[in-house]
Amino acid sequence: MAERNRSTLRPSSGAATSADSYLPEHGNGGYRTTHYDLELRYRPDSGRLSGRAVLTAVTEQALTDFTLDLGAFRLDRVKVDGIQAARYTHRAGKLRIWPARALRAGSPFTVEVHYVGNPRPIRSHWGDLGWEQLDDGALVAGQPIGAPSWFPCNDHPADKATYRISVTAPSPYTVLANGNLFTRTTHSSTTTWVYEQPTPMASYLATVLISHFETVELAPAPIPQTAAVPARLLTRFRWDFARHSEMMTTFEHFFGPYPFDRYAVVVVDEELEVPVEAQGLSIFGANHIDGHRGFERLVAHELAHQWFGNSLTLAAWRHIWLNEGFACYSEWLWSESSGGRLAADLATQAHASLAAHPRDLRVADPGVRQMFDDRIYLRGALALHALRTTLGSTAFFAVLQEWTATYRHRTVTTEAFIATAQRHTPKPLDELFTTWLHDTQLPELPQPTNWRG
Repeated sequence: MAERNRSTLRPSSGAATSADSYLPEHGNGGYRTTHYDLELRYRPDSGRLSGRAVLTAVTEQALTDFTLDLGAFRLDRVKVDGIQAARYTHRAGKLRIWPARALRAGSPFTVEVHYVGNPRPIRSHWGDLGWEQLDDGALVAGQPIGAPSWFPCNDHPADKATYRISVTAPSPYTVLANGNLFTRTTHSSTTTWVYEQPTPMASYLATVLISHFETVELAPAPIPQTAAVPARLLTRFRWDFARHSEMMTTFEHFFGPYPFDRYAVVVVDEELEVPVEAQGLSIFGANHIDGHRGFERLVAHELAHQWFGNSLTLAAWRHIWLNEGFACYSEWLWSESSGGRLAADLATQAHASLAAHPRDLRVADPGVRQMFDDRIYLRGALALHALRTTLGSTAFFAVLQEWTATYRHRTVTTEAFIATAQRHTPKPLDELFTTWLHDTQLPELPQPTNWRG
């Protein structure tokens, strides 16, 4: 907790917290961010992080004060529009700032925060999230509320902004972050890596990785695909990811153009429970590299998130099936496209698995504690399978392509997807979506037809 420059000010003009009912303590109202400029210095030996964050934002109402999400750091300085804040408080994950002058509605402004400390993950229902110190480096796994563990932000998925991320670390280390590598400058014992993410990104998708890697080219064009891999895993990795370029081409055929400039795969020399989703890259653990393509479905899952989750980002967390159900169904699409089991067969297997579980979950509104329940993934995928059965493959993939094109780099809701699907058929789809997304009972599995159509 920190507080500076106490003064008597009017009460807040009504800077509201996030309207997200699932995670009301994360996200901040009254403004929207447009850009983050992060300058970080990290010492892997001590785990010490020092940062300067400059946020550019626009007010949505007149504000005498506003809040940001930020974890447990010592604050050295806070400015608004280049002027020292009249007052700020920092407690319980919220940095509340009173600017020297009130902010008018509809006006752009900047916030500059200088902070230092040892980043600690954010505790949650799903474990510790955010900045994690590794045996030799660091990684960030931010979904859904880990971003404040390493920078001040408006931590809500619907608040998307562009980013510039600069990280200075000891020169033997490689630093990776979202976007394009803009510059890399060595100063004696340290190197500064600057990445720019020009497309809007939610805060939970921002990431930094610091470790020792070898670089692998997966495909030079038309979408540059690279990988950063520990040297000892290179042989197994090359086999496991040999079909990655083909996977990218397949998903572009199904979903439309890849939504970013490039894609990167990162493998850390640690075991991870699950791969980590970030914008423009995916992070896998050493345990996901077995030399037998035993985890290729997860490779497909994470690549699909670049469309479903990263380009099309949730307007609120209750719509989580739009991320996970689509990524799970993408696993099945890759299987049948690459000569494996048909989606219909995998759907039958998933349905049988779900039949043995409790029937107490609504896919379109599962509740915060069940956001990442396996049933969200499987029932969400089965909802898409049912839609494909109803529409036929041609119309189904037309729906997906319209969906990704219309909402490219925007936010999405379940209602918007249903409306998109309905435009592709005269048949009413209300009952289909009600039974699969809103009812707790498990519907009967549709009978497959020509799934390769």
